[in-house]
Order: sequence, then structure tokens, then C-alpha cells
Amino acid sequence: MAEATMTSEERLIPWWVVLIEGIAAIIIGILLLVNPRITTAVLIQFLGIYWFIVGIIDIVRIFIDSSMWGWKLFSGIIGILAGIAIIQYPLWASILVPTVMVWVFGFFGIIIGIIGLIQAFQGAGWGAGILGILSILFGLLLLFNAFVASLTLPFIFGILAVVGGLAALVMAFQMR
Repeated sequence: MAEATMTSEERLIPWWVVLIEGIAAIIIGILLLVNPRITTAVLIQFLGIYWFIVGIIDIVRIFIDSSMWGWKLFSGIIGILAGIAIIQYPLWASILVPTVMVWVFGFFGIIIGIIGLIQAFQGAGWGAGILGILSILFGLLLLFNAFVASLTLPFIFGILAVVGGLAALVMAFQMR
């Protein structure tokens, strides 16, 4: 009876995979909170290796499926170059990658805020307008204090990883 209420996506993922993901997220979250500098450096190195491998796979995919080969080539070259840069310059990457992420979050905050203001003026109400203004202010705060914000990013991700990991553990036992 319980299986009839499960979605098709839940049936495709075994409960123990969700359990392992939850445990891994909790461990990474705790490491980010306890020793953010080293953990961030290690995670960024894994990111560099991942981008390098994905870049190679994108180029190989051109020979398997030649549709959109220009984008695959571009993506592959960028992935390989970014991966090599991160692997060869780990200290710079540990500073640059979080700072760039903060810039991206800042720009997204501003864009989402503008969209919220537009929606507010089109009849979505005061709530959308207030959230739009807050989002713009948050985005500007991130952009004007990118270095400080990038120093707090590991702690934010650590907290999110622990909370998400705990949620995954609960979900895993519900799936079982």
C-alpha cells in the first residue's frame, strides 16, 4: 500500500543512496563549520577535477553526437581550462571561486529583486515589492562586500549542508 503512494522518482532512488547522501552532507557540513579554510580548499580541488573530467567528456560527446557541436566544444574547452587552472593554482582558486560565487549571488539577487518589483507594479502586491527591495539590497550588499561575504560562505554552506543532510536522513528512513 505504501508503494502506491510513492512517486516514480522515489522508486528509482534506493533509500540507502539518500541515506549515504545525507551522511556525506552532514560530514561535509561539519567539516566546513569546524575547519572552513582547508575544507573549502579541498572541495574546490574536487571541483577543478570535476570540471576537467566533464570538459573532456563534453569534447568526446562531439564524436558520439555531433548536434550542437560548437557548444559542446566551447563547454569542453572552458571546463578543461577551468579545471587545469584550479588544480594548478589551488591557493588562488580557494580565494577566487568563493568570491566569484558571491558576485553571481549578488547579481542574481539584484535581478530577482527587479523582477519582484516589476511583478509588484503589475499587481502582485506589496509583498512582492518588499521582497524585491530586500533582494536588491541583499545583492548590493554582496557585491560591495564580496571578499567579506566569500569568507562567510563556507559557514553558510556548512549550515545548509548539515540541515540538508538531516533532512535527507529523515527522507531515507521514510522511504525505507
